[in-house]
Amino acid sequence: MLLAGLDIGTTGCKITIYDKKGIYQNRFYNDNPVSRNTNGHEIDAENIWQGVKKVIKSAAHEYPDISAIGVTSFGETCVLLDDKDEPIRNAMLYTDPRGTDECGELIAKLGKRKITRISGVSPHSMYSLPKVMWIKKHFPDEYERTRHILMMEDYIIYMLTGKTVIDYSLATRSMGFDINKLTWSDEIFSAAGINKNLFSEPITSGTIAGVIRKDIVEEFGLNVNVFVVPVGHDQVAAAVGSGMIDSGCAVDGAGTVECITPVFDKLPEFKIMENSGYAIIPYLFPDKYVTYAFLFTGGALVSWYINNLAKAEKLEAKRLNKSVYDVLEKQMKDEPTGILILPHFAGAATPYMDENSKGAIVGLTLEHSTSDLYRAMMEGIVYEMRLNLEKLQQAGIYIKKLRATGGGATSQVWMQMKADILGLPVTSLDNTEAGAAGCVMMAGIATGVFKDLKHAAKRMIKERCTFYPRKEQHNAYMKYYEKYKELYKAVRPLV
Repeated sequence: MLLAGLDIGTTGCKITIYDKKGIYQNRFYNDNPVSRNTNGHEIDAENIWQGVKKVIKSAAHEYPDISAIGVTSFGETCVLLDDKDEPIRNAMLYTDPRGTDECGELIAKLGKRKITRISGVSPHSMYSLPKVMWIKKHFPDEYERTRHILMMEDYIIYMLTGKTVIDYSLATRSMGFDINKLTWSDEIFSAAGINKNLFSEPITSGTIAGVIRKDIVEEFGLNVNVFVVPVGHDQVAAAVGSGMIDSGCAVDGAGTVECITPVFDKLPEFKIMENSGYAIIPYLFPDKYVTYAFLFTGGALVSWYINNLAKAEKLEAKRLNKSVYDVLEKQMKDEPTGILILPHFAGAATPYMDENSKGAIVGLTLEHSTSDLYRAMMEGIVYEMRLNLEKLQQAGIYIKKLRATGGGATSQVWMQMKADILGLPVTSLDNTEAGAAGCVMMAGIATGVFKDLKHAAKRMIKERCTFYPRKEQHNAYMKYYEKYKELYKAVRPLV
């Protein structure tokens, strides 16, 4: 018996295979093309479906005994299907500017506070509902032809099984889900003028949606009765795959986007969450929630630096047959650089939610080196995340320990820096693909392979190393952090 995790992202989809003992077997990947221009940011849902079919076929060729597939995806983006189950138009990504006016109309009808208290998210055009409102206003004929409105997780589940179900965490990314009643909000949908029955039925994460259709199973070359399990939004899947069960725990997804996802067990102070753009997402268990403290440019900022400013180090790394990251980190001093970097190179996420904010580098001197600037990039990212954690504390959400996954978790220098600045023990996990692991864990629990989440975590999650905060380094960083807290207010009026 084999288990699979299907992870659908904006740039590609992948399926990862594990055996029933939780041992990794293999992974298969396919790219997704994205279209971006001044008028909009879109993705072709049909291409995503074909990509999913491709990776499942590749996996089935080598592993025909897959018995269950857990599914996770990126959020917000939704697909409009006609009566032939074909996409009516390209799907708008969360970064697409369309829907801003419609979001404003919804706020004018209901008020920002009411929408937040019902949906758990502060109103924003990135969510699904304002974009569907935009389509209805500008292309009413397309809306009239629509028979299903599906987000990526339930779109793929529908194409695989014929069932229209969506887990609570992904439903929350629509801005029309009631996190208190765990169902679609009649009040919000009525104000939006959108038929809620076009959306999938909300269900608990980890519930079996159905089995893959017989004709698809035969096309893939899989055995019969392959169960499909919705796992949720990709950040929720990463939290599951990192073993996040109890309140006070959090996972740091150190990937392209830096995202800390804490678990908590009572509704926080709404005013803080609303004003800072923090979502309240139902988690796996009754009365448990997660939120996202995130930065658009985590690993993306480090990659930008490597690609544009570390050309000599790249050549040196090639000569030594080493990673360019190893070359730069070897040159570093284990102390604050004195450089302050505002890491808003792609706008500001929480707690500002300011898409027009710009990056800044302050405090450079002739004594600084390229490795100092590289380290300062890391510092700026961690300073921003500490600022987020302090804001969450004001809402009553406290983090006692952090688990790190993603590519950034492989850097011992960065992990120790995070422990020192955040003042928390940081444990890097052996598996950097936490989302895939989370999908497999939930699929295994749903089909009885694992008894519960603790059993699955014991089988599948391996800790690599724990980094503890060092008092002297923490105090040194805090002197610069106090200055960093004023950086956004100082820079923003200028750009």
